[in-house]
Amino acid sequence: MYRILFVCTGNICRSPTAEGILRELLRDAGLGDTIELDSAGLYDGHVGAPPDTLARLAARGRGYVLDDLRARAFRETDFRDFDLILGMDGGHVHDMRLRAPDGARDRIRLFNDMSRENKGRDVPDPYGRSADVYQSTLDMIEIGCRDLRDALVAQRPDRGPL
Repeated sequence: MYRILFVCTGNICRSPTAEGILRELLRDAGLGDTIELDSAGLYDGHVGAPPDTLARLAARGRGYVLDDLRARAFRETDFRDFDLILGMDGGHVHDMRLRAPDGARDRIRLFNDMSRENKGRDVPDPYGRSADVYQSTLDMIEIGCRDLRDALVAQRPDRGPL
């Protein structure tokens, strides 16, 4: 089984949104049983909390349900346990690469490096901002997840790494 981890700051906005969207897209593409998804935060202050209310409302408005997700902290074992670790912004990628053991750094990438439209761009943190900001963040995550799904369908990660 191929395993992907999305990482943001507190694991209550961006990373659980990406996890929930990609889970639905992979299910629709017939890859739901071959790819395992999870999300985590580099900050452990929200552990056990559901995604932010505005993140859940924005996602629900487009048919994605995040209600069953709970925040967890990034663990050092995640470097070993996941085939692809996607930081939602460059700060997350930088922090994880500093902490990563040898052999794990190449599995850490910026989420939007998987996106044709937003390649190289950070996903802005909507936490504490308006519902409109959550919508625009969702737009970017949805585009990135669609592009990631397309790459996964083309690559069939059960045959090798992305």
